[in-house]
Amino acid sequence: MTLPSLGESVTEGIITRWFKSVGDQVARDEPLFEISTDKVDSEMPSPAAGVLTEILAQEGDTVETGARVAVIDEGATAAPTPSAAAPVAPAPVAPAPVAPAPVTPAPPAPASAPAPAPVTPAPSAPAAAAPPPEVFERPGLVTSPVVRRILADGGVDPTTVRGSGPGGSITRRDAERAVANGPTDDVVVPLSNGLRRMGQHMALSAQTTPHGFVAVEVDGAVFAELDRRGRVTRDGVPVTDEMVVGLAAVRALGEFEFLNATFAGDELVVHRTVNLGYMREVHRDGMLVPVVHAAAGLTLRALARRVDELGERVASRQLTTDDLLGGTFTLVGPTGSRALWSAPIIIQPQVAVISMGAVRQVPVVREVDGVPRVEVGSQVILGLSFDHRVCEPFTATAYLERVGELLAGLDLESER
Repeated sequence: MTLPSLGESVTEGIITRWFKSVGDQVARDEPLFEISTDKVDSEMPSPAAGVLTEILAQEGDTVETGARVAVIDEGATAAPTPSAAAPVAPAPVAPAPVAPAPVTPAPPAPASAPAPAPVTPAPSAPAAAAPPPEVFERPGLVTSPVVRRILADGGVDPTTVRGSGPGGSITRRDAERAVANGPTDDVVVPLSNGLRRMGQHMALSAQTTPHGFVAVEVDGAVFAELDRRGRVTRDGVPVTDEMVVGLAAVRALGEFEFLNATFAGDELVVHRTVNLGYMREVHRDGMLVPVVHAAAGLTLRALARRVDELGERVASRQLTTDDLLGGTFTLVGPTGSRALWSAPIIIQPQVAVISMGAVRQVPVVREVDGVPRVEVGSQVILGLSFDHRVCEPFTATAYLERVGELLAGLDLESER
């Protein structure tokens, strides 16, 4: 069995737990082990039914996709068979007294030797490997659940604690000492897998794609109306500014299809289905981009429900690889309550990413009965990072202005 592909841009993972031991019977699609990556934690199913005869990657090991992790013998008999022979061993002991005394000890000795082999060493091996399961390795930092709990309860940042355990792991004593005395030394923390991979992907995108960027300011009256009507759907799902912009951005792509595209080598593939990615921060570990598949045609209510479900799976680290694959266009929401705009790097192989700043109250000039008046209004800045091989600033600006028009004409009552 080899480690299968775990998602776009994921090339390795850490085995955190084996559900089976050598000699155990496994069924096809039965969870065999748990793998942790910079994006998700997943249970890996067995690709075949048989007996697990060899484990090639231990708990705590970092394994690359495609690497061999275990051997399953599809033709072997179930592991319980050797155990069944152990209880039968006492039965041959009865004839032993009938046999000559000198000969009797010899048979029991070999009989008892095989018995411990299947029973004792099997538990013994995991016992020796007991520290790795307890000392659970996270990208860039080695901690265990109990250690994380002690540090969290004591208000101590794990990155400020120097571990004295194997491989720099933080032991329970290290955690208790840190909570009691506080951190005393500077700690050099290597980049996590997530941050390292994000940097590699962004660097590759910046080198291969001729980036362009434009930003426009659009009317944000729809957000003030959302505040008045209530920021929940009829189903009770919360509605954010980001969801509203996402709805307008998807609908505008119907008139600017070339922005809903990906590159395959030197060929541009324009997609008829809009799969909208939402960029999400993962604390200390970079970003994730869960995808709302088939987003075109959704109402605000339906889109909010899909985004909310993905958000819950991001928080609980229960995203599947399907949740992260297939994006054709990406939205980056406000990066802070005072952020004006951001110019994100395009996620390969896509050709554009729309961003929005925080919605702000600003003085605006409106005409009332032909007389200009200054009033308090809401506005938001939308930005578009685009691939110059697909369009130029004038077209990119036209797309953002169309998004603004759709926002202004949004009927929240029917959408919610």
